Amino acid sequence: MNVTIFGASGLLGNALMREWDGDEIVGLSLPDVEVRDAGQIRRAAEQTRPEWIVLAAAYTDVDGCESNQALAFSVNRDGAVNVAEAAKRVGARLLFLSSDYVFDGRKTSPYEIGDARNPQSVYGRSKAEAEVRLLEVLSQCCIVRTAWLFGMGGKCFPDTILKLAAARPALDVVDDQRGCATYSVDLARAIIQLCRKGASGIVHVTNAGDCSWFEFAREIVRGAGLAAEVRPVSSQQMARPAPRPAYSVLSSASLQRYGIAMPTWQDALQRYLKERRS
Repeated sequence: MNVTIFGASGLLGNALMREWDGDEIVGLSLPDVEVRDAGQIRRAAEQTRPEWIVLAAAYTDVDGCESNQALAFSVNRDGAVNVAEAAKRVGARLLFLSSDYVFDGRKTSPYEIGDARNPQSVYGRSKAEAEVRLLEVLSQCCIVRTAWLFGMGGKCFPDTILKLAAARPALDVVDDQRGCATYSVDLARAIIQLCRKGASGIVHVTNAGDCSWFEFAREIVRGAGLAAEVRPVSSQQMARPAPRPAYSVLSSASLQRYGIAMPTWQDALQRYLKERRS
């Protein structure tokens, strides 16, 4: 199988490039190609002639999106459409990375793939609008929604917590937002399987289990053997520019239909910490 990955230098892109073997893989990212430039994307697709395109490139600074709305939509929505149109032109399948932020967080049970989109942030709206547009351009595209991504090769929550815990006696972390942590390595492995199985439609892919940011941080500090105290606080006490869903746990039913099971987030965190130490 011939695969082109856009966003190959990011957190997920790095994992995809490391984990994907047995197929012909081309990884592209800035400055090689800019998703906002339809001509560049079209030429890249014509040169590589992939069977699958994986679009991992995105503007993921959730708070930054609030003050840079034009950039958020030009990359996350319009850039995605550029890639979809290029994929359609060369007859390639497309897998697009989306987010739990397409939901409003008002449910109290895991979100299913058919639940209504109701994003509360600019980042969430840019991803939600991309999903709608992509399904119009390529009805058989695969949209993978994930959440709370962490891993080596980029900025992520565990990396931030570890640095703070090494320098401070105590950390305040919100305990009223609940979701699913996802290790980039496990997400990459699931994406590889989905492409090989010819997946289409929306699929939710996160590590198994759910937690609050406080519970996640406490486990990070404990797993690293650090002495810092982790204290629970409310979202109101830790106000951020972009609203976050209070509950954005994603159901694994859509992934299970492809016969794919994900390890627990606790197991994933242990492997991340081991990878980080090495």
